[in-house]
Amino acid sequence: MLFLRRQLLRTLSFAFGSSFILRQNQLAIAAQTAVQPKVSPPSAGAAVRDGIAGGTEMEKVTGIGGFFFRAKDPKALALWYQQHLGILTVPTSSGESGWQQEAGPTAFAPFKETSDYFGDTQKVWMLNFRVRDLDKMAAQLQTSGIAVKIDPQSYPYGRFARLHDPEGNPIELWQPKVPDTRG
Repeated sequence: MLFLRRQLLRTLSFAFGSSFILRQNQLAIAAQTAVQPKVSPPSAGAAVRDGIAGGTEMEKVTGIGGFFFRAKDPKALALWYQQHLGILTVPTSSGESGWQQEAGPTAFAPFKETSDYFGDTQKVWMLNFRVRDLDKMAAQLQTSGIAVKIDPQSYPYGRFARLHDPEGNPIELWQPKVPDTRG
């Protein structure tokens, strides 16, 4: 519903000018007075978040197209990711298909280089994979002899677990919290 409303308002703003869209508090003022309140332009952060820049829709990336990294044994590591996490490698012929991920939120978060969030301070990246059922995925990995540490706390945005691939690279599993759709 919110997405459709935002899409409708964006279309109307292009047709009638950007002053057509008012913030919630300005809408109340406009309803009570005959004079429309002055609307300041959105902040740079809001323009990026809402997909507008300079009065036109901003072109944005649509997702992560690949993750490339160095490995001591690339073939063995690719096989490990395929066997344990279901991630297919890059196709080598036209008849093969690569890994298709499901649509969903993706966190993009640079950390301070002194952060210990990844565990080993020598590691400069960490993969975070969305999963449907964190407990089932953890059990599956543990059955294969892979150590998985489930965070006992549940956060407003979901649950997490940590593990490492055979080369010691940190991996975080994330089960996003399902929004309550009951009205």
